[in-house]
Amino acid sequence: MLKSTLLKATQAGAKVLQEYFNGTFTVSHKSSVNDLVTEADKKAEAAIIQTIQADFPDHQILSEEIGAITTSSTIKWIIDPIDGTVNFAHGIPICCVSVGVEQDGEMILGAVYNPLMNELFFAQKGFGATLNDKRISVSTKTNMANACLVTGFAYQYESTANPLDVLQRFIRQGLPVRRLGSAAIDLCWVACGRFDGFWEHHLNAWDSAAGFLIVQEAGGKVTDFSGKTYSPYQKQILATNGHIHNDLLKEINSI
Repeated sequence: MLKSTLLKATQAGAKVLQEYFNGTFTVSHKSSVNDLVTEADKKAEAAIIQTIQADFPDHQILSEEIGAITTSSTIKWIIDPIDGTVNFAHGIPICCVSVGVEQDGEMILGAVYNPLMNELFFAQKGFGATLNDKRISVSTKTNMANACLVTGFAYQYESTANPLDVLQRFIRQGLPVRRLGSAAIDLCWVACGRFDGFWEHHLNAWDSAAGFLIVQEAGGKVTDFSGKTYSPYQKQILATNGHIHNDLLKEINSI
């Protein structure tokens, strides 16, 4: 039942994303001029939450736009109605709906859906990860020098860490580094082997809750920058194919 509701809710949000993409919608700003929220974000969020609450009215919810709905339930739905809102607002089709399910503090289900590319990533703890119902796995590269990496940048920083220093370190070594503008998609593309590693200095729970489980279930490794077990409530994340994880940690922490 949880899985079917998760997929229904993800698809409900994705339907709104499709309807508004390249259309006319209102745009407003949050923490900065480029930290956007659109009319579509809010309607997608409403569609997702309505679908979840129709089946599980007592479950907790943590969602990007409305914040937290706290109950006594041990199950929490963590929602990003549109991850990659800036891309969405500019007509760039690298954006998605991301929904994770947490039980007793542990992620058990995750779905990330980009309907514009027709890519639905899904994972259930202990059962592997899929892309459009086909099993996926991380890359097998063992040499960091051959890796293709992806990162992201926040609109505001709460620490003195400068992510440009880390980026420069990799670029000076000749490594290809991309920035897609959607952490959920970054993680899923690590999971299916398109990228070998992803790091970011400042994420929120809804950015990574579904994606980090998908990476783990695809055979990858996800930690914070100290190498400790990752939680979506941490700001820093490193997700890799596992083989190059320690090498990337060393480079990130050498700054």
